[in-house]
Amino acid sequence: MRDEVVQEGPWEFDEGVAEVFENMLERSIPDYEKMRISSCAIAIPALASGKESDVNHVLDVGCSNGLALRRLDRYAESEGHTIHRLVGMDISKPMLKKAEEDCDNNRYYFLNHDLRTHFPFPNESFDVVMCVLTLQFLPIIHRLRVMDEISRVLKPGGRLVFVEKVLGESQLDQDMVDIYYDHKREMGYTEEQIERKRLSLEGVMVPITAKWNEELLVKADFHTIDSFWRWMNFAGWVAVK
Repeated sequence: MRDEVVQEGPWEFDEGVAEVFENMLERSIPDYEKMRISSCAIAIPALASGKESDVNHVLDVGCSNGLALRRLDRYAESEGHTIHRLVGMDISKPMLKKAEEDCDNNRYYFLNHDLRTHFPFPNESFDVVMCVLTLQFLPIIHRLRVMDEISRVLKPGGRLVFVEKVLGESQLDQDMVDIYYDHKREMGYTEEQIERKRLSLEGVMVPITAKWNEELLVKADFHTIDSFWRWMNFAGWVAVK
């Protein structure tokens, strides 16, 4: 379904957004398909020990409608690997309802959870954690604690796949924003839609710089960190515990 969402007040991941979410991302995130494929590919080594007895678990923090889990599941299968448990957490009930409809499989489990609170999983529970375009919607004061929780539930050698919208450095940020809005126009969004969404996201989505995001990863005790994808003011990292 095509994204024609225009919200009146502050941005919400409601029923209307849930219905058009994938189209919204495809048209709003530049280089979208490459980001998704790269996110899956960089996660695979943490799932690929080659032992038949291994049981692999994946967590998606801010899973929305489960699309990142589905993509990773299909990619892993194409590479000859089985993910035995795929867990998604999100605070949006409409998004979780959509996820459960689209992931009718007993290997998937979705949990309505506020990420600002303790994750309900034991230490070292997951081989891969995905956090894709999620932390930017949390108040900055909670982000290090969330990153600490992600580190806690990852197994040693496990991987975090982390994608965020970011602020450019100083005067370069506006250049990147202008180029991004040109992209949205090319994807068919009207000036009214662009402006209304910008206004609805003010104070709801608060990006920080790439350097600041990397500092969060370092403080959460990830020992190996690298960027695997970037387009202007969007960036992705892989971090190994």
